[in-house]
This record gives sequence, C-alpha cells and structure tokens, in this order.
Amino acid sequence: MSEEARPESPGSTYRAGLPLPVALAVFLPFAGGYFLSYIFRTVNAVIAPELVADIHLNAADLGLLTSVYFLSFALFQLPLGLLLDRFGPRRVEAILLLFAAIGAALFAFADSLAALIVGRAFIGLGVSCCMMASFKAFVMWFPPQRLPALNGGLMTFGALGAITATMPVEWWLVTLSDWRGLFLALAGFSATVAFVVFRIVPDHHEAPLHLTLRDQLGGLAVIFRDGFFWRVGVGSAMSQGASLAIAGLWAGPWLRDVAGLDRAGVAAHLMIIAIAMGVGFFTMGMLAEKLNRLGVRPVTLAGTGMAAFSLVMLVLTLGIDMGLWLTLGAFGFLATSSSLSYAIISQHFPRQLAARANTAQNLLVFVFAFAMQWAIGAVLGAWEDPLTRRYAPQGYQLAFGAITVLQVVALAWFFTVFRTSARPAH
Repeated sequence: MSEEARPESPGSTYRAGLPLPVALAVFLPFAGGYFLSYIFRTVNAVIAPELVADIHLNAADLGLLTSVYFLSFALFQLPLGLLLDRFGPRRVEAILLLFAAIGAALFAFADSLAALIVGRAFIGLGVSCCMMASFKAFVMWFPPQRLPALNGGLMTFGALGAITATMPVEWWLVTLSDWRGLFLALAGFSATVAFVVFRIVPDHHEAPLHLTLRDQLGGLAVIFRDGFFWRVGVGSAMSQGASLAIAGLWAGPWLRDVAGLDRAGVAAHLMIIAIAMGVGFFTMGMLAEKLNRLGVRPVTLAGTGMAAFSLVMLVLTLGIDMGLWLTLGAFGFLATSSSLSYAIISQHFPRQLAARANTAQNLLVFVFAFAMQWAIGAVLGAWEDPLTRRYAPQGYQLAFGAITVLQVVALAWFFTVFRTSARPAH
C-alpha cells in the first residue's frame, strides 16, 4: 500500500497538532544524534597535531584517516534509505549509534594507522543515519509546513556539535585528558544517545511501507536515471564536499601554516566557521521559504549561495586579505547553501521516494568529501617539512585551487537546470 493510501492510525492523529512533550520526545533525541555526528565529523581539525605526533602520520595518512569517516558514511547511504523505509528511524538510529560507540572506543585504544582507520570507519557507519533518520522521523510525525523549521533546527544542533569540536575540545586537551580520553568519552556519549533514542522516541503506529527488494531497487533506478538529480546533486555535492573536507580537517592546519596562528588561535577561528554554519543552517531554510513565496525558487537561492561560496574558496586560494574572520564567517555561512539541495531533490520526486532520494544525494556528498579530503592530504604531502610536520602555503594554493576549479565546472552544469523542465519525476 502506498503512503498516500494508508488509513488513519493512532500515530497519524498527532500530525495535525503534536503535543509539546511528544514533539520534544521526537525532536531532541534525534537532534542529539546529529550533534554527536558533527563532533565526530570535525574533531580531527583540532586533534590533528596530536595524531600526527603520537601515531607518526604524514599528510596523506592524516587525510586518508579522517576521510574514511566520509567513505563508510557514503557507502551505507543506499542501504540506509531501504532500512529507514522498512524498519523506521527509531530502531535504525539506535542500533547504528552503537557502532559509533564501538568505533570511538577502538579509535581511543588504537596504536597504528590501520587501527585508527578501522575505528574511524565504524564511527562513520554509526552516525551515517543521524540526518536521514531525523528527516524521516519528522516526515512521519509532523505536518509538512513544519518541516523547514524542524530541518533548520536539526542543522543548528549539528553546528553546535561543530562548535563543541573547536575550543571546548581544545580546553579538554589542555586541562582534562588527551585525545584518547576524549574518544572514550565520546564512546560513552554515543551509547547514551543510542539508549535515549530507543527509549524516549515514541513508536509511530503507521504501518511500514511493504515493498519488495525489486520495488526498492526500482525506485533507486528512477532516481539515478533522472537528469535533474545529477545536475543538482553533483553541483551541491562539490560545494558541500569541499566545505566538509576543509572545515572537518584542513582548515586547522591552514590556519596554523598560512595564517600563522597558535593552537588556541586555530581553535578560536575554527569556532568562527562553526558559528557561521549554525547561523547559515538556521536562516537558509527560512530564507528559501520566504523567497519561494515571492517567486524565487529554492534552486536559485542554492545556486547563488554556492557560486558565492566558490568565490570565498578563491579568496582562500589566492590569500586575498579581506579580514580572516570575515573570510571564515563567509565560508561557514555560504557553505550551508548547498544543504538546500535535500529539499529541492525530495520535492522533485514522489513522497515514497523521498528517503531514497535524500540518501542518494548524501552518497554523492560524502563520496566527494572523502575524495577531496584525502586528495588535499596527498597534495600537501609533497610540500611537507619532515622536521616540523608543517605544510608550505604553495601546497594549500594548489589543493584549494583545484577544488575551486572543480566547483566552477560543477556549478556550470548545475545552472543548466534553469534551461530544462524540473517537473517532478514519477
């Protein structure tokens, strides 16, 4: 039975007017999971010097290690969409967050690059569901007109996680423990969030969508044959992947090697990026909704924001002095414009394909993030000082410049959506 044809159920009565305690019981546990995922995603930008010193990593090793999170995250996106449609977000997220807890514990006790990679891969797998499961839960529990605000609120919790991974993590390293103690604490936090999601989030009583594996794979085929999906998906994945690769790791070394900041200064300036991302996530969805009522399509806002983001990348590449705090703030704020692609793509496809369409988009984003984060490390390795473990500014110029060129090419393809019909796929 299709979702549109389902009969009313006890769970569906909440959709018209969800009581506040129930709404919080749905929103806050999933927001906690997304908060955690962003800590894991960006924490290596602060602890990179410790990892390099303790495990004797070069730039390519550091890039591979950190980007493995994105690879395992990406590889699980298509199965995740099927699991969410079949078993629901509550059970799927609770189980997967236990993998994140295991991965964080493995990372804490690792004494080699290989062991760190295994732990990091488990972490990526474990938090791979945090955004998609939340989106799925919000669709199940809340009326459609509330979704932009809920999605923006969720993204804001992610930005709070990114903020926590900057100066608070630096404070932890200086006053409480080392990076191993930090990851043991994160393992405990992951297990706690898994328990909270499983115990606090109420069961939704809509019957699961019973589709055969052939039907599910057929839906994915519809998505991957759609030209609109590829133009929007690749354009936004280039921008989002670049921001994840840089903010999640290489912004820290860049601030040290190019901007000349000490450890405290690096953490403080990484916080500027994180705060700007929080502001961007909070405002971008509301801005898209308001402009849409004025006749400006969300795809126009996304394209404009991503084009401006590529200009900020050019500023970083060329080292133009616009004020470091202003450049970093613009980087964080404009990076969030690519997140509009999830709403754009989900609206393009029928509702029953929404989860799979969004996970397909996530697949592109995290494959690109993996490739770029690793590639930057490979480039910087050629400019590494073996004594100081620092990287020459020319290496950053080459790596960031190549990404900027790829962004421009992808955006040129993205903007072809304005010359073609964007009728919803069926």
